Parts: sequence; C-alpha cells; structure tokens
Amino acid sequence: MTTAQSVIDCRCTLGEGIFWDERSSQLWWTDVPMPSRLFRFDLERQELDSWSMDEMVISVIGTEDTSKYLIASHGGLNLFDPGNPGLARILAPEPMMPFNRSNDAAADPQGRLWLGTMQNNIAPDGGGIDIAANSGTLFRIDPDLSVHPMESGIGIANTVCWSPDQRTMYFADTLSGAICAYDFDPAAGRISNKREFARFDRGVPDGSTVDADGFLWNARWDGSCVARFAPDGSVDRVVEVPVAQVTNCAFGGKDLSTLFITTARYDLGPEQLEDTPNAGSIFAVETGVTGMADNRFHGTTGQTFGLRR
Repeated sequence: MTTAQSVIDCRCTLGEGIFWDERSSQLWWTDVPMPSRLFRFDLERQELDSWSMDEMVISVIGTEDTSKYLIASHGGLNLFDPGNPGLARILAPEPMMPFNRSNDAAADPQGRLWLGTMQNNIAPDGGGIDIAANSGTLFRIDPDLSVHPMESGIGIANTVCWSPDQRTMYFADTLSGAICAYDFDPAAGRISNKREFARFDRGVPDGSTVDADGFLWNARWDGSCVARFAPDGSVDRVVEVPVAQVTNCAFGGKDLSTLFITTARYDLGPEQLEDTPNAGSIFAVETGVTGMADNRFHGTTGQTFGLRR
C-alpha cells in the first residue's frame, strides 16, 4: 500500500485548483471559501506565499506570459500578476446566472481554456448551500476570449484533462459519480461520443490529471485516496491519503514523478480534525511514473486583456 505524506502544512478549508508551473518550479493552489486565498510554493527555495482574495478563487492556470496566471473565481476568469496582486476580471461567462460560480478548469494542449461552472454551494460565511439544480456548463474559451458552451446540465464540474495522444478528453460531474470520456478533436477543439469511463466505490470523483502512459489519476472526495485508472477504466492502483476530503492532484518536481495532492477540512467536526489534523494540507507521493506537465493558456500572448461577456 502506498500512502501520500503531508508536505505543506497549509490546512486549507477547501484546497483546490492545483497547478504545477514547470518553468519556475512553483506549485499553485487555492483555498476556496471566504476569506479565500491563493497559494504559491517555490519548490527550489522552499518558500510559501499566499494572497487574500476579494472573492472565492477556485482554479489556477498558467499563461504564456510566465509572470501572469489565470484564476477562475466565483464571478468569472481573472488575470493575476504576483508582482501587482489583485484580480483583474477579463471574462464573465455567465453574467445572467449570478447564482453560479466557476469550478474546475484547465488548458488543453492547444492552449484553449476549458472551464466548468456549477450552482454555488458555499455561502459567504463558509457554510454550505444545497445544490438545487444542475445549472453548470462546460465552456471552451479560445485564445481570442470567445466563449463556447460545450456541455450543459452539470451539477459539480470536475476533472478536465486529456490523454497523451490528445484524442480523448476526460470530464466528471461529481454528482453523477462517474468520470466520462469524450472523443476529442485537437484541431477544432470539439468533443463527441460521450461515454462513461470509470466508477470507483470509494468516495466520488473530484479533480484529475493524466500521466505520460495515459493513466488517469483521480482525487476521491470523501474517499481518502487518489485512484489511478488504466486507459480502459479499470483501477490500476490506489494511493492512500490519510484525510477524507481529497480534492485535486497534479504532477510536479524535476522529473514530473511527484504527485501533489490538495485536500480539505470543509465542515469537519472537532473529533474528525483531532483524528486528521493535517486535513486541508498539501500531500505528495513519489509515483515511479512520469506525469504530464500542466498546459498553459495561450490567450495572453500579444494581446491586451479587457472585460468580455
């Protein structure tokens, strides 16, 4: 049995949105509920930085401009510059749906952004809100900032990643309990032939990443683990994580063999926190395989960002 170890004792309420910046050897992630925070850990310097945010921030995506990052937040898509902190809104994909918020997001190998939304389920005081409708949408946002709805009727949008040959895209609606696969047209950015890819009896699917062999690693919310699925959907191995709420994962380190894992302590009681004091921290495990570098959004190159709806 392989068990991940706590490596950054940040104890987020709801750690999410992890991104490994291979150009700077920095790990980025978010703590979603208010007071929301954005984190950066420099692996070479062993330095941790964080910034307080004015709204909930959920996912981090690198750009071609190595000094700037895209941040998917409650209200839309934002540009963030660590040298001039603060969120600069560049896109609001659902201005007519104020009760929705962003959730999982990732760039595809061609530099387009895929952003999933959902009904907001977190109150301003950090408490929970029941999800009353599958109101989320999976959007493709092209480098010119044009917005294209690709899938609708989503409860909780999670798992946005691609196979090494770029012919398969993976996506999960956590409320369905299943990870789905689509045929992916890399040139056109189209998805088709949706089918169930994998289910697992420990928790429900949260965020995912794919390794260079085409195996999908999926964080299991309320499952205390990350499951590695083979390309045929079978469970290849399970990495134990000694906390219940496992939220997302990304490969990093010098050879992309370390799996970094975000976790949460959302709504856990005193006894649960006493048993798992590191809940909400970053965990890591050496996998013995090579991961795939996180993709970057290509829309910042040679253009000025301005608010688009």
